[in-house]
Amino acid sequence: MSIWIFFKLLGSLALLMFGMKSMSESLQKMAGPQLRHALGAMTTNRFTGALSGMFVTAAVQSSTATTLMTVSFVNAGLLTLFLAISVIMGAHIGTTFTAWVMSLDFSFDITDFVYPAFFIGIILIYMKKRHILGDFIFGVAFFFLGLGTLKTTGFLLMEDEGTKQMINGFFANYNSPSFWNALLFLFIGTVLTLCVQSSAAIMAITMTLCATGVLHIDQGIMLVLGENIGTTFTSNIVAKDANTQARRAAFSHMFINIIGVVWALLLLKPFVNLVCKLMGFERDMAPDAAGYADNLGKAPLVLATFHSAFNIANTLLLIWFIPYIEKFVCWVIKPNAEAEDEDSKLHFITSGIMMTPELSVLEAYKEVKSFAERMQRMFTMVRELLTEKDVQKFNKLYERIEKYEGISDNMEIEIAKYLNEVSEAHLSDDTKAKIRAMLREISELESIGDACYNMARTINRKVQGKQDHFTDKQYEHLHQLMELTNNALEQMNVLMSGRKESFDVNRTFNIENEINNFRNQLKTQNIIDINNHEYTYAVGTIYMDIIAECEKLGDYVVNVVEARIGAKQKE
Repeated sequence: MSIWIFFKLLGSLALLMFGMKSMSESLQKMAGPQLRHALGAMTTNRFTGALSGMFVTAAVQSSTATTLMTVSFVNAGLLTLFLAISVIMGAHIGTTFTAWVMSLDFSFDITDFVYPAFFIGIILIYMKKRHILGDFIFGVAFFFLGLGTLKTTGFLLMEDEGTKQMINGFFANYNSPSFWNALLFLFIGTVLTLCVQSSAAIMAITMTLCATGVLHIDQGIMLVLGENIGTTFTSNIVAKDANTQARRAAFSHMFINIIGVVWALLLLKPFVNLVCKLMGFERDMAPDAAGYADNLGKAPLVLATFHSAFNIANTLLLIWFIPYIEKFVCWVIKPNAEAEDEDSKLHFITSGIMMTPELSVLEAYKEVKSFAERMQRMFTMVRELLTEKDVQKFNKLYERIEKYEGISDNMEIEIAKYLNEVSEAHLSDDTKAKIRAMLREISELESIGDACYNMARTINRKVQGKQDHFTDKQYEHLHQLMELTNNALEQMNVLMSGRKESFDVNRTFNIENEINNFRNQLKTQNIIDINNHEYTYAVGTIYMDIIAECEKLGDYVVNVVEARIGAKQKE
């Protein structure tokens, strides 16, 4: 075999994989938010869940993307495990659309049409408003060019008698319809898909091998079954550090396909016979028989039909057993035995960058929302610290606030690191704007944590310094100011939780004005009270330090709201 033919095979496979990746990512950029909303809105029961999984997968041309999206939804608490399993089942049906698209290329030469597509694509890429569509067309063109080149090179390879005899001799040793040979090709399909991380690429190779007569259709079908198992490893790898429910969703993906392969192996002979008969394919036609070439030409359609029939049958069979599948995966994937401090780590950004960066933004959004909620809890602790009289409880509460300050610093760093890594990928302009807004939000949220900690340190300094207690009037004023500040934080969290219809931005600005006016009033009154010897100058200084930090906190809240409002206006 010529070394150039070998490299041509590898290059065509790389073109196919790159085209598939570009096509899928471009579709997600164009319709990602709408698809996420559709997935959340349509998934109300097991049947609508399966339909939404099927349509979303067919739209983005990637069951991996749909599965990772589903796992992230479960990780973020937006989707129950029960419904996630139904979505994954639907994704298995949606991914068969790709096999049908590939099988059509074996029916006629589609590569002649890719060059006009390249020309149209490059024009659109240089148009700012149409560049994502141009990326999609380029991806489609690369996909079909890679597929067509792979097919042509495969047939060219078989024209060399020496190479043909060597390849046929190798596969002839395993073409006998034995159980162990079937398991061997099942294993090969699984391992190849796991290594390449693309079931579409392995499907293209399988179709080429069967269409050239190198591989018997029975072994090709076993490779297809192996691909169904191999493609499930990606979601399990991504979800290994996610929360328990997300790991269960990923494991259910693998379990569903394994169960399907088991029953398919038990019914393999009648199942394959039915598919071959439906497509008019002769499984055991001799190479020298009339019509042998036409018969081989049907092999890709047989593989596509088997792929669809298997996944549809598996879904129709197992969709009734989703409650039992849910119980089984919950039994296998148990919560971590070690008690976890839920406040000491990120909740949603746990699985690294998802393979589809546009979908990673959803995880970041949920994490920023969690960050904002934690900062309000931290402020609540400061309010409790102000009035705590028990020394032991005071010290324990102060230590917890110190811990929260460290958490806020860590969250800012980790979320920023995650967003910076996501931003290195090719993203739509809207997504880039959202990332910039979130980077500003987490900086301001960390400043809220600093303000809370500064207030706690001031209160602690007063207690440790054995200073006089605040007067009743001072306590009353501090409670009023802190109540206003807490209202501002509540308004901020309404917006951060996505309930834009319940949010009035003027309310936030009005609260900030009230805080500023009240601070100015208290500042003037403080000077008068000190001069009147209502309390000492040292107590008055501590009193004003707390007031000043409350006013700063209100400013940070306004900055968070402005960043989020600006991002939403770009949607």
